Amino acid sequence: MLQVIRRGLRVGCVALGLGFCVWASAESDGLPPMELHKVGQDVYYVQGQSGAASSANAGFISNAGAVATGAGLVVFDTLGTPALGAKMRKLIEDASGEKVKIVVVSHYHADHFYGIQAFAGPGVEIIAHPNSVAVFNGENTQRRLEERRQDLFPWVNDETHLILAPRMAKITPTQNETFQLGRYHFTLIDALGAHAPDEMMMRVEELGVMFAGDLFFTGRLPFVGDADPKVWLAALDRMSEKPPKIAIPGHGAVSYEPDKDLGLTHRYLTYLAAQMAIAVANLQSFDEAYASIDWSEYKDLPAFSLANRLNALGAYLNAQRDMLNQK
Repeated sequence: MLQVIRRGLRVGCVALGLGFCVWASAESDGLPPMELHKVGQDVYYVQGQSGAASSANAGFISNAGAVATGAGLVVFDTLGTPALGAKMRKLIEDASGEKVKIVVVSHYHADHFYGIQAFAGPGVEIIAHPNSVAVFNGENTQRRLEERRQDLFPWVNDETHLILAPRMAKITPTQNETFQLGRYHFTLIDALGAHAPDEMMMRVEELGVMFAGDLFFTGRLPFVGDADPKVWLAALDRMSEKPPKIAIPGHGAVSYEPDKDLGLTHRYLTYLAAQMAIAVANLQSFDEAYASIDWSEYKDLPAFSLANRLNALGAYLNAQRDMLNQK
């Protein structure tokens, strides 16, 4: 099936000014439309659709990108199915005139790494976070694969196999790894387990571009869930050690004003943690606390209705654990 997909793709560039181009697949392959965007010099990305993964959208709900180095492509994430990965690979190789040399996995959540199957092979190095070994071998990974074979059939099926990166990045919570390919240096940064225990980010040093994974969203609330907002804030600080000029998140629109968008996320998480800590100290129930908090600064932002209550509950439970640990 993947060979048919590769043969069925045609690409073209529509110039939009300021060095920004879009390549789009032209022939029907049963997959959702996929556009390859070029931002500035040598940086490409595809943006997934909003919503949950399903057979209808073939699991195309996340972003992925690549950098052309003159010596080959460095790819960040591979999308949520082998067919999507193959489609993306065809687009970036045709648009750049280069072959994939390195694949960096942001983290082992299904929507970001199932496409590795379309990239693995001779001449391609795949790199992941050291914690990915435990995540990959955990029960949740196999259980999610079985779920995906039901929910995303035929895009995920019995021929879909998961691949653990052969190389682990040389990173710790305080140490980055920098490698060079062609004209660019790439820095891998530990995301401190804020969103996933095995998540990392990638900075392209000469271009000031940050591939942020699921740590950061443009102009909207993050989905924090039961993660600790304080750890998330520390991870954002790591992202801002060298303020990026452009940030490409794991979902949603690219940020061309990372300082502004990071400021919003930082402000929200700080407020969330502080308000829930106060509620726990005052022995308020979660429902009482949530109803009494002033959410006016954030209520009109995208994803507020979907994310805020769950984020607040996670922050409340983390504040309770903090209080118990202090006793």
